[in-house]
Amino acid sequence: MDKKTKELVDLGKMLPLMEEFYTIQGEGFHTGTAAYFVRIGGCDVGCHWCDVKESWNADLHPPTSVDSIVESTKKHAKTVVVTGGEPLMWSMDYLTQQLQKQNIKTHIETSGAYSFSGVWDWFCLSPKKTKLPLEEVYKEADELKMIIHNTSDFKFAEEQAEKVGDNCELFLQPEWSKKEKMTEQIVEYVMKNPKWKISLQTHKYLNIP
Repeated sequence: MDKKTKELVDLGKMLPLMEEFYTIQGEGFHTGTAAYFVRIGGCDVGCHWCDVKESWNADLHPPTSVDSIVESTKKHAKTVVVTGGEPLMWSMDYLTQQLQKQNIKTHIETSGAYSFSGVWDWFCLSPKKTKLPLEEVYKEADELKMIIHNTSDFKFAEEQAEKVGDNCELFLQPEWSKKEKMTEQIVEYVMKNPKWKISLQTHKYLNIP
């Protein structure tokens, strides 16, 4: 990466873009709604069940002009979901400012393991045991989405729920490879603890991106 490109990346005016596509939101609070997804490369959280491990190495994804990302978004949607990878590894300030100037709603999904940046209409926090969220991030969460891979994850979910605000929407989502085993347990848990809701990866059932 040359010096000028690095300067633009540091400013958040270029980002290591892995992919961008228009689809239907598959998970969480906004399931079933149309949105433009922007997947940013780079992640060191290291979830062993991650289904986009190819996003982890930011060097594999060329720095891309944020202005061009905004132009692509404008052609398709009024809502953008920024995901990764781990998008908060990079400054999100410029991207979100430019999107909001176009009256595009800005949503993010993040582990919260890096410092908060950006201006968000919806902030989905999905904490991971391997690298916990920074304390500053919890108060920003509109949605807490906990991935349930085994029974010990219910305890972790409750610990994380104690740290977010009272108005935060709480979701339990079965990890895809364990969905047959864990969905039944999640249903039972939510019926006993109705502050939680169930999130499913509906885009995988629908066979869409």
